[in-house]
Amino acid sequence: MLKRFLKYYKPHAKLFTLDMLASLLVSLTAIIYPMVTRTMLNDLIPNRNYQMIVIAGVGVLLIYLVRMGLNYFIQYQGHIMGVRMQAHMRSDLFHHLQKLPFTYYDQHETGKIMSRLTSDLQEVSELAHHGPENLIISSISVVVAFVYLSGINIWLTLIIFLCMPVLLFVAIRIRDKMTAAFRKGRKAIAEINASLQSSIAGIRVTKAFTNSAKEEEKFQRSNGMYMEASRDQYKAMAQFHSATTFITEVFNVVILIAGGLFLYGGKIDFADYSTFIVSVNLFLNPITTLIRFAEQLQSGVSGFERFLEVMDTQPEMDTEHAAQAPRLQGHITFENVHYGYDTDREVIHGVNLDIPAGSTFALVGPSGGGKTTICHLIPNFYNVDAGDIRIDGTRIQDFTLESLRRNIGIVQQDIYLFNASVRDNILYGRLDATEEEVIEAAKRANIHDYIMAMEHGYDTVIGERGVRLSGGQKQRLCIARVFLKNPPILILDEATSALDNATEILIQQALDELCKGRTTLVVAHRLSTIKNANEIAVVANGKIQEQGSHEALLALNGIYSGLYNQQFREEEK
Repeated sequence: MLKRFLKYYKPHAKLFTLDMLASLLVSLTAIIYPMVTRTMLNDLIPNRNYQMIVIAGVGVLLIYLVRMGLNYFIQYQGHIMGVRMQAHMRSDLFHHLQKLPFTYYDQHETGKIMSRLTSDLQEVSELAHHGPENLIISSISVVVAFVYLSGINIWLTLIIFLCMPVLLFVAIRIRDKMTAAFRKGRKAIAEINASLQSSIAGIRVTKAFTNSAKEEEKFQRSNGMYMEASRDQYKAMAQFHSATTFITEVFNVVILIAGGLFLYGGKIDFADYSTFIVSVNLFLNPITTLIRFAEQLQSGVSGFERFLEVMDTQPEMDTEHAAQAPRLQGHITFENVHYGYDTDREVIHGVNLDIPAGSTFALVGPSGGGKTTICHLIPNFYNVDAGDIRIDGTRIQDFTLESLRRNIGIVQQDIYLFNASVRDNILYGRLDATEEEVIEAAKRANIHDYIMAMEHGYDTVIGERGVRLSGGQKQRLCIARVFLKNPPILILDEATSALDNATEILIQQALDELCKGRTTLVVAHRLSTIKNANEIAVVANGKIQEQGSHEALLALNGIYSGLYNQQFREEEK
């Protein structure tokens, strides 16, 4: 883990070196004041050398001015380095998240993922900046202070040094408790972020169903977990700080007593004893800094561990011999395909399908039967457990993921639009498209006239998830996006099921235009919309229960016939 952390320093080696050099100079110049104090007490004051007393004082002031500049550089540029490292890690994490499979997002809440990108990496950034300063510079300071104090009185210095194991023993004993507390704290922050993200994203549903009290109850549960984790975290911190502070203060008592005895016994003169009292903090301060650094270390390490948890998640990868897919014809076959989201729960059982290029193939059946899962297997969003899916005779695993998905367009019931302009949302279908191509796609999706009626036309920002648009307008924008992509294979997953009849007719016209010349897989709830499909398959319990044309399935008088007659009766009412 340390090696992976250190690699993020490499791009900032120059700034890191300057930061460490500035910190070292600040540490070394700290010894100037006690050195000047000793000289004054032993020489300048007894000899009444007033001129040198003033010069020495002015010299110390000038050094302090230099220290002020160095401290400014450390605080500003040091934190800038930490922020740059944080940005580098965040970029790596975001890039990796883009490559993770659907299964990862099925199992992890958005709020928890966001906490890894924000609060966790903030703690890592602080560790990246302060860690080397505390660890390297304080260690050097301890050595320098030890040498200097030894020059004043070696025995008094050794007495202080021999007390160090007590301080280290206490710190190590408490450290493990702090580690567990900080790790629990990071998880609690992730939980509260997940709760907030879910509640805020669903605020319209909450208001519509007047369930604010329920959401507050859920939030308070997460908030309580955070408070409990924080209590344990701060309790460990309090134990650590109080114990280490007490021990360092005991050191002052030891120095007071031992120094007094040394002075009484004539083993040290008053000037050196006074200097030692002034200088002892040169030794104790970096020791205290190192001990208390454990708090920041635990917080930063727990954040970096959570960062690595995501980075070590296996991303989607092309198979070893995967090739770029050309523009495909769209002949799709399923050969005894099995798949389960969990290893012990299979949802697709031995599915066999043959969908000719350019045909329209419909999947119908009860909810949870496996229709959407079949659709998600075609772009290789999930890897099949057994069997093969082929397009134009080639296994989909033998195509690179990017080139395979470039050949497939998807229109879903629950579409996602970005908080960007209308133009940017349509351009998502093909980022290098021209303005004329964007407009043509909008026209073919029957949305151009509405866009032009908006205040800013194609530059109109539509809000988060397209909140400023109606359901039908969202669908048509999504259809325009697919028109722009122009894929040979089209998947329509309940694309019109949530719309009113008038809007459905308008969108169905756009979809009919979109389907021309493409292999189209349609998942439909309203059977009246797929009567003209070349082939219809009834999917239930993860299997193909019936298959054939609309007329042939009605003649079977089976599942499809029952579903159709039920819907027909409901529409007549």
